[in-house]
Amino acid sequence: MLRLAAFAAVLLFFRVTLGLSWVQAIPALFIFYLASGGWDFFLVFLKTVPRDVSTGLVLLRVKWQVWRHVKEKNTIAKIFQKTARKYPEKTALIFQGTGESWTFRQLDEYSNQVANFFYGQGFRSGDVVALFMESRNQYVGLWLGLAKIGVETALVNSHLRMEALLHCITISNSKAVIFGVEMMEVHSQHGDLGWPSLDKSIHLFWSGEENPKSVLPGAKHLDPLLQMAQRHQPAPPNKGFLDKLFYIYTSGTTGLPKAAIVVNCRYFRMSSLVFYGFRMRSDDVMYDCLPLYHAAGNIVGIGQCLLQGMTVVIRKKFSASHFWEDCVKYNCTIVQYIGEICRYLLNQPYQDAERQHRVRMALGNGLRASIWREFMARFGIAQVAEFYGATECNCSLGNFDGNVGSCGFNSRILPGVYPIGLVKVDEDTMELIRGPDGVCISCKPGEPGQLVGRIVRSNPLQHFDGYLNQSATNKKIARDVFTKGDAAYLTGDVLVMDKYGYMYFRDRTGDTFRWKGENVSTTEVEGTLSRILNLTDVVVYGVEVPGIEGRAGMAAIADPENSCDLEDFSSKLKKALPLYARPVFLRFLHEVSKTSTYKFQKMELRKQGFDPSLVKDRLYFLDSRQGCYLPLDQEAFGRIQSGAQKL
Repeated sequence: MLRLAAFAAVLLFFRVTLGLSWVQAIPALFIFYLASGGWDFFLVFLKTVPRDVSTGLVLLRVKWQVWRHVKEKNTIAKIFQKTARKYPEKTALIFQGTGESWTFRQLDEYSNQVANFFYGQGFRSGDVVALFMESRNQYVGLWLGLAKIGVETALVNSHLRMEALLHCITISNSKAVIFGVEMMEVHSQHGDLGWPSLDKSIHLFWSGEENPKSVLPGAKHLDPLLQMAQRHQPAPPNKGFLDKLFYIYTSGTTGLPKAAIVVNCRYFRMSSLVFYGFRMRSDDVMYDCLPLYHAAGNIVGIGQCLLQGMTVVIRKKFSASHFWEDCVKYNCTIVQYIGEICRYLLNQPYQDAERQHRVRMALGNGLRASIWREFMARFGIAQVAEFYGATECNCSLGNFDGNVGSCGFNSRILPGVYPIGLVKVDEDTMELIRGPDGVCISCKPGEPGQLVGRIVRSNPLQHFDGYLNQSATNKKIARDVFTKGDAAYLTGDVLVMDKYGYMYFRDRTGDTFRWKGENVSTTEVEGTLSRILNLTDVVVYGVEVPGIEGRAGMAAIADPENSCDLEDFSSKLKKALPLYARPVFLRFLHEVSKTSTYKFQKMELRKQGFDPSLVKDRLYFLDSRQGCYLPLDQEAFGRIQSGAQKL
């Protein structure tokens, strides 16, 4: 911006002071520009201006739509009703598990029945209902129906157990819990650890066609109750575009899951930027095998159905062996992924279906540059639509022009138009580095830094809605980042930008790492392991494994007496944590090193990794085939390094 201002001043000097004509002034300015070392910038300008202009138009389009929806006090439910009227008999959702297909009219009527039933039960705008079930058509209809009467849904991770499950229900102040029949076993298994602690006023409903062996006391079968409910549109609540829609739980440095607030505007913005930025079409068919309790599956995926009229195929759980068969069967044109999914697909043996599909776009995040081209070439994918954006962040990125390896970009010509940036951090503590003026130091191209986004309360596109917990919200906000007195959202992710403004994912800061498509909170896992091991010292961190996306969990456990019963430990761990959160590697040592302030020295442990030639303590790894921990010797380490050992 300063560079452009300076050259504007030079142009004014040529015209006014020297009296040059436009024909003379423009060439003179160009010569001056090149002489001042601006040739690189000129090349950057030529390469990136088409990209920046097209993306700028997308931003303007979404911003105008947001402004209109704010003015009209629209909500996602209201926008969906318009979509349903436009495409009443078009297929909206298909559930792969049963082949059940819903038209937009059927989805609208089902969600109306949900709305009218719960309104009749006394639920009103601002109330919260927890939804705890696996992905299927009803999942969408339930939270959408609740939204039609202003009730906010807490989308609980279906893998959670025990304390984490109870925590998610209680912090949201849920007045009811809707759970799938497939969760009944979880409720029965962990009832003594969670459900009796719930307030007796909380209503319990279960949904599903199967006949469960046991029913939670007081729980009602929701499906027959909905069938008797009215199908007419309920009276709209007094809510607008900036009001709460639902909550999505994210892992973080606070330990247990945090409830991120998703307002109607945020849902619309995330879904629409992807739709317009990657040039999707309403006649596309999207394959969504990601969990609907996450933003990628529910907002980026299902959002295209609700807002744009796209057909979405829902699969309960990703299957590498059936992925392309499903795409062929349902004529999918867009597939969703996380980085791990692409690698799993490449590891599959060749099958005819992988070249018989109509998929033109793969949409997601986390695809490594090393397999990017191979993925496109083998499966005939014309476009990889890679993006970056946490549920709650205000600085999403999109790789709209398909630059290999990049998760998005920011303009180098007019960087201030989209006020995000990379700022320097201390590599050991990950603390922001500030200059003499107290303001954060911006990174130059090639320098890694934490991605931050300026918070502008008056701009819905740049607002940070935060979490239900105000303390957790405050921890994600930094002051004096771009200028004195400003505020910015801290993503906790380290990226690096090249000279053209393309950004590449580097690392995840803090006490959270990503494994098997899930964010893992080290604080939560440490607490669980410590309780299982009678409050012994435990440190959990993520370590890189060659050829595998994300970081595998590793636990360093103080066991000076060599008394840990691995079989008993493993058994208790299965009940306490979902598979993705269980440590892949165990390291038993005499004691865990601490700093003078009694903080575990996690950085050194992370650097040492799990190489038995470097680590002389007892090491074990989780064998996924046998489901137990086995000694990690040099031979096993070699198999893991080569990819022969599945983790």
